[in-house]
Amino acid sequence: MRDLIFSLMIFALLPVSYRRPLIGVLAFTWLAYMRPQDLCWGFAREQRWSFLIAGATLAGQFSRPGSKWLEPDLRSSAMILLAVWVGFSYLASGVPLHDYNINAYVEYCKIIGVALFTAAVVTKREHLRVLMWIIGLSFGFYGVKVGLSGVLSLGRIKVLQGPGGMLEDNNNFGLALAMGLPLLIQIALSEKNKTLRRGFFLMIPLMVLTIILTHSRGAALSLAAMLFTLIWRSRNRLAGFAIAAVGGLTAILFVDRSYVERLSTITEYEQDGSAMGRLAAWRTALNMTEQNPIFGVGYGLFQRNYWKYASGSSNEGKRVAHNAYLQIMAECGIPAFLLYMSLIVLSFWAIWKVRRRAKQLYYSSWILEYATMFEAAMVAFVVGSTFLNRAQFDLYYHFVAIILAFERIAMREMDGLVPLEGARGRSGELTIVRPRGFQRVAPASGFATQESGGP
Repeated sequence: MRDLIFSLMIFALLPVSYRRPLIGVLAFTWLAYMRPQDLCWGFAREQRWSFLIAGATLAGQFSRPGSKWLEPDLRSSAMILLAVWVGFSYLASGVPLHDYNINAYVEYCKIIGVALFTAAVVTKREHLRVLMWIIGLSFGFYGVKVGLSGVLSLGRIKVLQGPGGMLEDNNNFGLALAMGLPLLIQIALSEKNKTLRRGFFLMIPLMVLTIILTHSRGAALSLAAMLFTLIWRSRNRLAGFAIAAVGGLTAILFVDRSYVERLSTITEYEQDGSAMGRLAAWRTALNMTEQNPIFGVGYGLFQRNYWKYASGSSNEGKRVAHNAYLQIMAECGIPAFLLYMSLIVLSFWAIWKVRRRAKQLYYSSWILEYATMFEAAMVAFVVGSTFLNRAQFDLYYHFVAIILAFERIAMREMDGLVPLEGARGRSGELTIVRPRGFQRVAPASGFATQESGGP
């Protein structure tokens, strides 16, 4: 019955996605991050429902003459060039055509395509808010589901596998939750309905517990870096760090002792076989890059070429790069690495640029809050991907595109504001800003975001 209900729901979304491509993007995002198909038990579990939604969405966009498919920007160009260069790395690897993992490359191009299309379709603040709700609550669902199991077991369970797809590995699952947690926090802070607000705040510690239960050291570092960013950008850093310290001590007392011992190996890496193996993999990745600086050894061919470039002993085993930056550089060359890093740098630059301008106009605004949210999520990825093999992580490219859409929407809204007498300028004096035209009033509940940009 569950499979039938879910299937009917998807088929009902197909014509809606055709008529309104934005709905298709939201449905695709829901399927990608919450993965409701994995909650089914029968035929619906194995179907590629996202392809049906994507097909209907693209057909609907194609049927509209003059519809925008791409947001012109350096980040869009960098993503397209990166996808092309990854393809060149395949061709330059010298691997016979029948040995190519074409599906992996097609999947990578799909990730890039979804990101580019999202940036083009999300054009309004309301679109962006609903998208953040879907991503945040999709991860929040698993945070509650797994977190409650952790509470009932007194922290004794260990999450070895995520729900599926890009979240199947426990390390990836923990990293995705760490990136999604700032969204859930922002949803909780901005919601005006008291019941929903309390419910969202209850989800946050359960989501943190779920990240801990993955026993992923990379995810733990991502969580710490993300929380530090949120606290640093808050108005009361002292209280924030105090709460974080209390929460950290409580978590240490609550979770299994083996997890605390596992975290301690971060500073005692010489005594940890896994950590030493990662260092060996990093050296191997550098060897690959040194001998193949332009196109690398070929996308997805790191393990295949591991022993050809390994400098350690034969008991290391065949390893992945365990570092997204070294992975993209070793497999696809230095140009691909530079394109990949440009996406990170340009995304942070956009966030800081928007925040800098918003602080000149507002004391408090959804723009400032979203800037902090996106910055914390990107910090989580940058830190976590230093220890995880996730150069093709879906959520990273999606966030790059969403930040592009956020920058465009925020700058357009701020362009409609003119400073009047008494406004807070660079010197710190009080200012008042008013929007041109009519000012929109936020709804009392549901997708509510604080409206505090003006009097």
